[in-house]
Order: sequence, then C-alpha cells, then structure tokens
Amino acid sequence: MEYYDKEFCLEVWGPMACFTRPELKVERVSYDVITPSAARAIFEAIFWKPAIHWQVTKIEVLNPIKWTSVRRNEVGAVASKNPIYIEEKRQQKNSLLLQDVRYRLWAKLQFIPQKKRKVQADLFSNEPHNDENPAKYNAMFERRASKGQCFNQPYLGTREFAASFRLVNPDADALEAPVSESRDLGIMLYDMDFEADLKNPPAMFYRAKMENGVIIVPPKDSEEILR
Repeated sequence: MEYYDKEFCLEVWGPMACFTRPELKVERVSYDVITPSAARAIFEAIFWKPAIHWQVTKIEVLNPIKWTSVRRNEVGAVASKNPIYIEEKRQQKNSLLLQDVRYRLWAKLQFIPQKKRKVQADLFSNEPHNDENPAKYNAMFERRASKGQCFNQPYLGTREFAASFRLVNPDADALEAPVSESRDLGIMLYDMDFEADLKNPPAMFYRAKMENGVIIVPPKDSEEILR
C-alpha cells in the first residue's frame, strides 16, 4: 500500500525545563534547547501505537534561552522492600534549568507495516487489526491533539516540569517567528536506539546547530547520527 508520512506541528511551553546532559551524572545541567528524544516523547504522550513511529524533523525555539539555578533535596537511594529514612538518605543537589521555554516541534507520523515491526511480537500479544492504515492514525492524533487529550502528561525533560501544548495548523495559523539567534549547540543527545537493544538501548548523538532559532533534526539513518 502506498502512503506518505504526514508531518504535524505542536507548540509546547512551560515555566521550567531540564533536558539533562548525560555526561554530567551528579549535578543536573540542561542542554540549551529541547532534545529530539524529549520532543518525540511529547508526541508519544498524546498518541502512540505499535504501528507508528514519530520522527522529529525540526525544532523552532520561540522564546529566548534563559537559565535559572535551583538547589533541591533528593533521596540518594532506590526504593526497595526496606524502608527509606529520608533524613539519612537526603542529598542536596544543584540543578541548572531552563526557564520560560516555548518551542514549535515538527514531527512525521510514520506508519510501520506489519511485516516491518520487529519488536511488536515481544511487547504485545494481540494481533494487529486488519483496518490499520496511515489515514486512521493521522486522524486519531489530530483529533486528540486538537482537544488537548493525552495518554499521560507531556513533560519538558523531567516529569516534574509539565508541558502545555496545542496543535498548530501551519496553513491556517499565524506562526510566530523563532528567535533571531544562531549558535552551534555542540554534540547533543539524539535518542535511544531501541531497535538495537530493547532492554539496554545505546544512546545516539548528533551535532545540533541553531540557525535563526531553527534546528533541523536529521533522520535516524542519517550519517549525521553518532553512535
């Protein structure tokens, strides 16, 4: 069956965000802008099925990049059968966070034909429905996003920073211009490669460059992706 990946656009915003750099394990320090993996997670929070994959294509930064530093109390232990005494396990850690963020995210809803689904048999016991088709899933996402519906609350990097969102119609809505700033953002986390290893996926990176507030995100199979 011939089909075309449809590109959707979301505007997302929030008072604070933290897209944590993986190389800094103790203190939480955010990347300058949202990562493709965090953007993908926002689309998936609104709509996801085993038959689709979200490919982020472009990130537009609408608000100037602003920082804030916060010191927080955290528990330095993993919950188990034994009780945790917070006073004994409390740790103070400093976090460098983004403040007052707003992005316009673009992503393609890619339909995965049944014969190409590698992990579906491991994750789901149900057989695919015979009425699966790209148009059905496109309409489902558009309907959910336009009504503000989501399977779980989208967040900006970490779950404590909830994200607000709205569906953007590029043909009808007046689009706000991104920030007039260009910078080389360096090597940034792209996503986790779940196709390589479902249980312990390796990280993928890419060289992120912002040109007048716009970051073009390469496809997963591009030579620009660093593994």
